[in-house]
Amino acid sequence: MSDESIKEAPQENPEMKRGRRGGGRDARRQARSASAAAEAQAYITRAVPPIDILHDEAAEIIEANAETVLEEIGIDFRDDPEALDILRGVGCDVQGERVHFPRGLARQLCATAPAQFTQHARNPARSVEVGGDNLVFAPVYGPPFVRDLAGERRYAEIEDFRNFVKLVYMLPGLHHSGGTLCEPVDLPVTKRHLEMVYSHIKYSDKPFMGSVTAPTRAEDSVSLAKIVFGEEFVAQNCVMVSLINANSPMVWDDTMLGALKVYARAGQGTVLSPFILAGAMSPVSVAGTLTQTLAEAMSGIAFAQAVKPGAPVIFGSFASSISMQSGAPTFGTPEPAKVLYACSKLARRLGVPFRSGGSLTASKTADAQAAYESAHTILPTVMGGVNFALHSAGWLEGGLVADFAKLLLDADQLTMMSSMVAGIDMSENGQAMDALRETGPGQHFLGAAHTQANFETAFWRSGLADYGTFEQWLAEGSVEAEARARARAAKMLESYEAPPLDPALDEALRAFIDQRMDALPDAEY
Repeated sequence: MSDESIKEAPQENPEMKRGRRGGGRDARRQARSASAAAEAQAYITRAVPPIDILHDEAAEIIEANAETVLEEIGIDFRDDPEALDILRGVGCDVQGERVHFPRGLARQLCATAPAQFTQHARNPARSVEVGGDNLVFAPVYGPPFVRDLAGERRYAEIEDFRNFVKLVYMLPGLHHSGGTLCEPVDLPVTKRHLEMVYSHIKYSDKPFMGSVTAPTRAEDSVSLAKIVFGEEFVAQNCVMVSLINANSPMVWDDTMLGALKVYARAGQGTVLSPFILAGAMSPVSVAGTLTQTLAEAMSGIAFAQAVKPGAPVIFGSFASSISMQSGAPTFGTPEPAKVLYACSKLARRLGVPFRSGGSLTASKTADAQAAYESAHTILPTVMGGVNFALHSAGWLEGGLVADFAKLLLDADQLTMMSSMVAGIDMSENGQAMDALRETGPGQHFLGAAHTQANFETAFWRSGLADYGTFEQWLAEGSVEAEARARARAAKMLESYEAPPLDPALDEALRAFIDQRMDALPDAEY
C-alpha cells in the first residue's frame, strides 16, 4: 500500500460508534502502524506452500539424469588450472579441462552449503534472510542501455546508475539494491566497478551485489565492503551476494571461476546460475532443460564448497524460450514457468536457496506486452518458491534496457506480493462474524464497524494505477501509466535524501577508490 492510498477515515455516526465492539479509533491506529511496518519490511516471508508441478518420481528422474550428465558427459572448467586442481583434490576425474563428477559426489559436496543465510546490510533493519520461506526482490541487472526520465533510449552513464540506486532505495517493493543496474559506459570498463559499488554503499543502505567481471574487481568489492563493515565482520558474515553465470551449455569460464573463488574464500554469497535460452543453449524440452540446469548448478555449487565448505550459495536458474522462427528470446511463456517451478523444487531437495524469475519482457517500452509478459514471470516467481529474485523491476527489451518508468511500475506491483503469499487471515477479525451479525441480510457493509476498523488495510491498492472516472482522467490530460511512472520517478529523485553514512567511512571509501583508479589502466590489454 502506498502513502497516497492511505486516507483518513470517514466520520462515523454516533449509533455506529456505540455499536462497535472494541474501539475503532485504536483499531485504525494499529492498522496504520501495521501498514507502515509492511511497507518497510526487509523481505517477504511466505505463509503458503509453493506451487509444486514436479511430482517426486519425476524429480528423482531429473536428478538421476543430472548425475549422468556430471559423470558421463562432464562439465568444462576452462582456463583455470587452479580450479581443476581443486576439483581433482575432492575426487573429480579431470580430463584436460573436462571435469567428471563420480555419481553422488557433487550432491555430497553441495551438502555443506547453508540452506538459509543472512545477507547483512549496513542498516541492520534492511538485512535479508535468503532461503527457507523467504523472498527477496532485487532490481534489473546488466543492461547497457537506459530509457531515461525523458523516455529517451540511450547508452547508460554513471549518473543513471546513481539515480537507479536512489530510486531502488526509496521503493518499498524492492528489498535489495542489486548489482549492475546498468552499465555506465562513460567510465572505463577497468574502473567503473569501483563507482558502481560505491554508489550502492553511498546512496542506499539496502544490501548489494559485488562486481564479477574480473577476479580483481571482485577483490576490490570485498575491500570496499571491509571498509564499511569491518574486516572481522566480513570474515564472519555475508555482506554481498554476487552473480556467477555458467556459460551454458555445461561450461564455466575463467572470469566467473576467478570471481567465484574470491567471494567464496571471503565467505561471501554467490548465485550459481545457468543462463539458458532453451532450444539454443539447452534442449527444447522442459525435462531436458531441467536436467542440464541442475547439472550445471550443482557443479558450480560443488566447486564453491570445494573452495570453502559452508560458503553461502544460491542455486540460480535463468531460462527463457526462444522464437524458433527468429531465434529471439521470448518471455512470459509457459515453458520457462514450468522450469522455474520445477527448479525451485530441485533446489529445495538439494537444500539450498533458489534464484529465478523477475519481471521479464522483450517489449521495447512499458506497454501492454511488457505488462503481460512481466506478470507471467513475476507470478510464478512469487508462487513457485523463489528466494532471491533478480530482475524484479526495471527490465526491458530482453535485458538490454533498464527503464526508469518500468522500475516504478514493476516495484508498485511487487508491493502486493507479500499479500499474495500471506495466506488467509483466520483470526477473529479475519472471520468477520461481527460484521455479518451487525449488517444482516439486504444491507451493505460500508458503514459496518468492522469495515471502518479495517478499511485502510483491507485491500492492496496500487500507488500508480488510475482508479478515477474516464471524465476525470480525460480532464487531467489522459496521462497513461508509463508517463505517470516517469513523472513520479523524477519527483522522487527531487525529494531523495541519502541514508546516513559516517563521514570517516565515506572518506576511507573515496581514498581507496582514488588509489585504485590511479593504479588501474583505462583499457584492458
